[in-house]
Amino acid sequence: MPARFSFQKLRECTQGFGKKLGEGGFGSVYEGKLGELRVAVKRLESARQGKKEFLAEVETIGSIEHINLVRLIGFCAEKSQRLLVYEYMPRGSLDRWIHYRHNNAPLNWGTRSRIILDIAKGLCYLHEECRRKIAHLDIKPQNILLDENFTAKVADFGLSKLIDRDQSKVMTVMRGTPGYLAPEWLTSQITEKVDVYSFGVVVMELISGRKNIDNSLPEASSNLINLLRGKARDNQLSDLIDKHSEDMLSHQEQVIQMMKLAMWCLLNDGCQRPSMSTVIKVLEGVTSIETAILHRFIDANSIMPVQDNISAYSVQPQASTLSGPR
Repeated sequence: MPARFSFQKLRECTQGFGKKLGEGGFGSVYEGKLGELRVAVKRLESARQGKKEFLAEVETIGSIEHINLVRLIGFCAEKSQRLLVYEYMPRGSLDRWIHYRHNNAPLNWGTRSRIILDIAKGLCYLHEECRRKIAHLDIKPQNILLDENFTAKVADFGLSKLIDRDQSKVMTVMRGTPGYLAPEWLTSQITEKVDVYSFGVVVMELISGRKNIDNSLPEASSNLINLLRGKARDNQLSDLIDKHSEDMLSHQEQVIQMMKLAMWCLLNDGCQRPSMSTVIKVLEGVTSIETAILHRFIDANSIMPVQDNISAYSVQPQASTLSGPR
């Protein structure tokens, strides 16, 4: 079981929740210090569970350890207060490094490809190596954190259940993460393959150095995935490589191969997407991508909507934890 902290202790260690690191659908995150250990304290909002159910989920999340998953150190459950204490990730979230909002230098190809492999390994552990499958359901650059060596770690896994579960069913509320939603969110049961789709979107953002949806661009190029389909059809994939980085342009052949892996992950039919273990095999050169798979992506009739009008809606997924005992 992770360490238990009083609310007063966490308020003190964050200096009254004074330094906000970020904010998301589950709550706000604050920097803190426990002795000499820097931590990130997430203050959850809208916790509906009783204490017993909350503690059970915290125990589960705390038992999951992998180098590419952000580690849960402790928690607080006092009255209505629900807080989680995580390891601190000094380089922040991935979006800070690929959307050029903070004057950071462009990442080179080697760093980007390692980050992609790190994300794949973290998701593979959740999907295939935990005693019970866990679907993240909200993979995006803001939920990928970087340590001092640019090792990428997946954050916020398990929180969809922690926040939104009642006694009879699992309901997952999408809180305005446009552009990362697999087609089946709108039509059918949800499995871990929605994470594979979102992974494909993140890969394309890493490669292109732009957001998946950018309404400041002309309509024809505002949606990165639709643009990818068109460039693939016209054999112009090199147009999508991040122009901020000479190193990226000098590794054009490898970058285009990574785009093809993203296309496989972005197939409209979730059953045709690869598992994350297969993704790792492709990244490590053990498995190749069949040309026919790429044609399925290029020839897809349904173009994904921009998704910028999706602010909040509920679906009943198959579950955020999908099978068997932990």
